[in-house]
Amino acid sequence: MSYIEVNGLKKSFTVKKKREKGKLFREKQIVEALKGISFSVDRGELVGYIGPNGAGKSTTVKILSGILTPDGGEATVGGRVPWQERREYVRHIGVVFGQRSQLWWDVPIIDSFSLLKDIYRLSEADYSSRLKELSEALQLEELMRTPLRLLSLGQRMRAELCGSLLHRPELLFLDEPTIGLDAVSKLALRDFLKWENSEHGTTVMLTTHDMEDIAALCSRVMVLGHGRKLYDGKLPELLEKYDTVRTVNVKYDAAHPELVLPEGVSAEWNDSELSLSYSPSKLPTAQLLALLQDAGRISEMTLQPENIDHLIAAMYKEMDL
Repeated sequence: MSYIEVNGLKKSFTVKKKREKGKLFREKQIVEALKGISFSVDRGELVGYIGPNGAGKSTTVKILSGILTPDGGEATVGGRVPWQERREYVRHIGVVFGQRSQLWWDVPIIDSFSLLKDIYRLSEADYSSRLKELSEALQLEELMRTPLRLLSLGQRMRAELCGSLLHRPELLFLDEPTIGLDAVSKLALRDFLKWENSEHGTTVMLTTHDMEDIAALCSRVMVLGHGRKLYDGKLPELLEKYDTVRTVNVKYDAAHPELVLPEGVSAEWNDSELSLSYSPSKLPTAQLLALLQDAGRISEMTLQPENIDHLIAAMYKEMDL
């Protein structure tokens, strides 16, 4: 049996519309956030959960973390039903919401960690060893006496991760953990999550709009749209369908070498430099590279695939999301 089992999960919300002129009451609308999604996750997997705004990603995370109760369907995590056995269940999970904090704003983060130790009833030995391990991995040693409000966004996110992992959870939910972070902070966060997953076997479900996070961390990705699961598999296989145009820049030692390109390949020469665009579905990259090498001695060459964000945008457009 898989660690996470979700079958036919449903959840609806009642939303009040803006009151129209001349009417006393506002009309109500039922919004179906989840329309019977099903999936399973094995222990130790690192899974990306993606989709446009309003697809139902955060609703799924809130149900699986025990915050919300579904309207229909079943879900178990480690044999426990999150919303029915919440007190015992939350001892085994950690949750990080990119725009919400579980640490106290005006006190040093070490005091927040000490309170979390009491909440999770950790022994002094377990707490001390785990805090030392996490503070070193997340580079928090010099920040322990600093109030949360004085930390930068990247530092606060590292502190939030530390707080969520103090009790050694089996499962970590990450909802937009890198939102607003600079490039250095993102790379450090990704390295830490890889380390935590490999070192302790922590199962991770990552919800994000940053596709670089998904590409760097997740071996598996699920796509959600209109409350339904639309794809479940490997990210490269998903992107390959939408990777329709690639660009190659080649610089030869000699000017204008003899090169015969297949139809459909757009090419432009500038002395000994060639810039061309091609479709990998029509012309395999290996075949194109062989043609370029046969034409003459290459001094420089760059192959630029289409940006991941562009590919995901094309996927959403085709799926009418």
